[in-house]
Amino acid sequence: MLAIATVVLGLWSLSPVVLRKVITDANGNQVPPGPNLRYMFLQKYPERALRSWAAKYGHLFSIWMGTQLFVVISDPRVARDLLVTNGAVFSSRKRYFMKNQTILTGRAITASEYGEMWRHHRKLAMQLLTPKAIEGYAQSLNYEAHILIRTLIDDGRSGTIPVNPHHYAGRYALNNMLLISFGIRTDNIEDPLIARALHLAMEFMDLTGKQLCWLYSFLPPSDPDSHGCAKLTRCTGPWSNPIDFFEPLQWIPSNMCTRGRKLHQDLIEVYGAMILRVKAKLDAGEFMPDCLVKTLIQDQEKENLDWEDLCMLSAVFTLGGVHSTSGIIQWFLALIPSHTEIAHRAQEELDRVVGHDRLPTAEDEPNLPYVRAIIKEVQRVHAPFWMATPHCTSEDFTYEGQFIPKGTVVVLNCYTLHHNSDRYENPWKFNPDRYLGDELSCVESAKLPDVMERDHWAFGAGRRTSLNHGDS
Repeated sequence: MLAIATVVLGLWSLSPVVLRKVITDANGNQVPPGPNLRYMFLQKYPERALRSWAAKYGHLFSIWMGTQLFVVISDPRVARDLLVTNGAVFSSRKRYFMKNQTILTGRAITASEYGEMWRHHRKLAMQLLTPKAIEGYAQSLNYEAHILIRTLIDDGRSGTIPVNPHHYAGRYALNNMLLISFGIRTDNIEDPLIARALHLAMEFMDLTGKQLCWLYSFLPPSDPDSHGCAKLTRCTGPWSNPIDFFEPLQWIPSNMCTRGRKLHQDLIEVYGAMILRVKAKLDAGEFMPDCLVKTLIQDQEKENLDWEDLCMLSAVFTLGGVHSTSGIIQWFLALIPSHTEIAHRAQEELDRVVGHDRLPTAEDEPNLPYVRAIIKEVQRVHAPFWMATPHCTSEDFTYEGQFIPKGTVVVLNCYTLHHNSDRYENPWKFNPDRYLGDELSCVESAKLPDVMERDHWAFGAGRRTSLNHGDS
């Protein structure tokens, strides 16, 4: 029996050899080339495997993860043609068992399939992230930035003792998202409700494979990933959970399934309690600044939102912003100490434009081109998610003689895009100079007609571009 099972498993693992020949469109076009093996998961640093496969199979290749076909985009022009020009076909989401079905139950913007509900929920959230709306938060955002800098200086005794920036960056990002989502901030993370919210954030990232592990290890300068600094390692993103790719595993009771269901209930309980705090203030006639939850409560009946919609929209909106923002800040703090020349040039620009009598604010940004260039370069060399959030095809599509069936998961290979030597000279070098003269925001850059001039792809592409994109 064991021998038979071994043979069956072996044949199943090698089945892509046959599937690549038999899965075709009406004209005989086959799926994009790729490895002739099925994978249950990819181990840590999957971006390196994708880059290696892109070099071998081309800018558009495919891979079977369990029973699921993935197509990986590793070229800017292909990304534009598929995700932007043909966004109507490439803007849905795979119903990941753990994230979409179990934890979020198909709700919230990130888990919704492309359609009216997604458009509806995204429109509600985008009201809080328009340029005009962001201007309304400017004073509070500046305050949080000043608190971040001051606490780092004070706790580090003006640079005389080391500090771990994880807590500081997390609190900064959390307060910004609490402000936009709930109209509140916290002076510390000891508030029981806030502490639980942070715990749930880590549990969500762990179960969905998105957690940035923040493990420190020093790599030699010769390693193309090191950029001469401490490396903050990542988990494997959309490639890490076999339960998402091998359906029989979903039928078996497991600790992961139990944790996923519990997390779903905990998100409703915790974020529901935070929503009720806002509602109580509104009902009492107290002043409540404009925020996502205030809008959701006031428009709940008109927008036909149920209680679970409110909880999941506010939870995912907050979680996503905290994770990506704190990650970018920590990478900046890891990179700068090992690039003293860049740090000195940035300091000179700040001294000249801002002076020594105040801290910089968002209004100074247009006059700080080198600082802006550093931020863009950090986003390029260490994007929060190297595979963005995968898209899914809603119908069959053939692109330049390569067939992409309906239901295929489509991954934007940001790691390879960001290290494309045709776009970035010496892409392994941390060099903000490459962005001097680029006065466009990330949103404006994403709309350039020539995709080879786009600054980076850290926030995805097409109709499912990250909501955080507008605040970058």
